[in-house]
Amino acid sequence: MKFAPNFSPREISSRKMALPSSAVRSEQENRERLLAGDIRALRRARGLTLAETGLKLGRSVGWVSQVERGLSIPSLSDLRAFAELFGVPVSLFFSHDVPVENERGVVVRAGSRRTLGTSDSGLVEELLSPDLGGSFEMLRSVFAPGAELKTEARRPTEEAGYVASGSFDIEISGVWHKLGEGDSFRFDGKPFRWRNPGAEPAVVIWVVSPPVY
Repeated sequence: MKFAPNFSPREISSRKMALPSSAVRSEQENRERLLAGDIRALRRARGLTLAETGLKLGRSVGWVSQVERGLSIPSLSDLRAFAELFGVPVSLFFSHDVPVENERGVVVRAGSRRTLGTSDSGLVEELLSPDLGGSFEMLRSVFAPGAELKTEARRPTEEAGYVASGSFDIEISGVWHKLGEGDSFRFDGKPFRWRNPGAEPAVVIWVVSPPVY
């Protein structure tokens, strides 16, 4: 059974009334192509082969290949399995706004960013990169007052950030750095933690290479 990863039945029905059927089909096909590209990019970023991915998911190599080429549409449970395997929130697959043709892969409009995380976690990130391909990704990270990563994280990446507003503390290799608006940082594969010590949200533009989302 095919799964439409972005619209509820009510939304699909309302859009069908507003758009010609050919336009609805075209938009959904574009979303499916973007989903396929996301899955392919995440697999490659994790250094997994098609065979390794299929083995971990309990699916055939052919099926994974068809998903990545947009020939097979994964079900909701499939998307959850992909999200768990790649270590990303499943919501990443549900938030595509199809860009106009000449902006695809180039421009992200302010109202069309993909949101990752929830306010309950204390960290909400918006993907500023147009897709999950490429050698790096750019994120707009908003840290709620008092939010803190209590356990050290470490990943095989090079990362840099710019504090656009607020107060932001980051610990790199056991050393805390207190940052404010206009400050920036960079680190490479080192253990890190962060916290927002202020009373206002901290906004950090974060660049990660290779992509982790």
